Amino acid sequence: MKNLVLLGGGYGNMRILSRLLPSSLPEDVHITLIDRNSYHCFKTEYYALVAGTVPEQHIRIPFPTHDRLSEVYGEITKIDIENKKVILKDHEPVSYDDLVIGLGCEDKYHNVPGAMEHTFSIQSIENTRVAYERVNSLPPNSVVSIVGAGLSGVEVASELRESRSDLTIYLFDRGDRILSMFPEKLSHYVQKWFDDHNVKLISNSNITKVEENILYNHDEEIQSDAIIWTAGIQPVKVVRDIPVEKDNSGRLAVTKYHHIPTHENVYVVGDCAALPHAPSAQLAEGQAEQIVTILKARWKNEELPETMPQIKLKGVMGSLGKKHGFGLFNERPLIGRVPRLIKSGILWMYKYHNG
Repeated sequence: MKNLVLLGGGYGNMRILSRLLPSSLPEDVHITLIDRNSYHCFKTEYYALVAGTVPEQHIRIPFPTHDRLSEVYGEITKIDIENKKVILKDHEPVSYDDLVIGLGCEDKYHNVPGAMEHTFSIQSIENTRVAYERVNSLPPNSVVSIVGAGLSGVEVASELRESRSDLTIYLFDRGDRILSMFPEKLSHYVQKWFDDHNVKLISNSNITKVEENILYNHDEEIQSDAIIWTAGIQPVKVVRDIPVEKDNSGRLAVTKYHHIPTHENVYVVGDCAALPHAPSAQLAEGQAEQIVTILKARWKNEELPETMPQIKLKGVMGSLGKKHGFGLFNERPLIGRVPRLIKSGILWMYKYHNG
């Protein structure tokens, strides 16, 4: 019996499970899913959890069940690709024939002193719970600083504003135009929303140090009752520690078949893979579709196609609270209520098909 081991129950590995189960898994293949939790979380919705606008049970679903699916819960301490074993804390090692690494990312602090110790993260469900407890226990008129004005920072700031109108909210952006990767029309719309809702956007910022309840922007002290960090990501440490080729962000180099060049049985999906696109749930699911095709071919001893189709990304949607949003759909900029409705619809369909 071959053992396919999936590391992490994120978007990529959930898509792999949905394509293989219940009826497309060969009789001689068993799947082992390793995760710290017994459920899949919608990471794209963590911004709403930290703001307290949705309960946690609304952004998670249980893993599927199947006779040839086993689940191992625990903390992975090492991925030993030479001996085909996954080492876990307080658990026996798990051996594999094929491995899919989908462990996601953690914050990248850019060597800013004190950032790791004195800021809150929303990169895992555990860390988001801690951030939620802190932010929602703040007394009226407290100050919340959000470092990083990418998609995550914008969504946290806007959702928190609708949740807590009494807070002073600062959003720190390194650039001179918010969401500079989007068209100017879209950036101006988001800027105006923040102006209208009294979110203070600090452009051209440079966070040089963080202390307890103090943020230093260009060495200027800014008192903050809570600091949320959304200023960059990198693969989790156990992935960065694998002795193989990586890009400058620590993501693992992969072939056109999504496996490590030196190990054809070790695939990488999602935030851990070095791809020419920004990490996203949509990209992870596109990778997963192709990985399933490759696995099935190899299990049948069939030749792989010489080329793999390009993963087509339809766009990206972001929210500004519950009623407004922004995004790109097939390269067309959208602002207002329509992109917010699209984002909500996508979430509903995902829950319907996976829940």
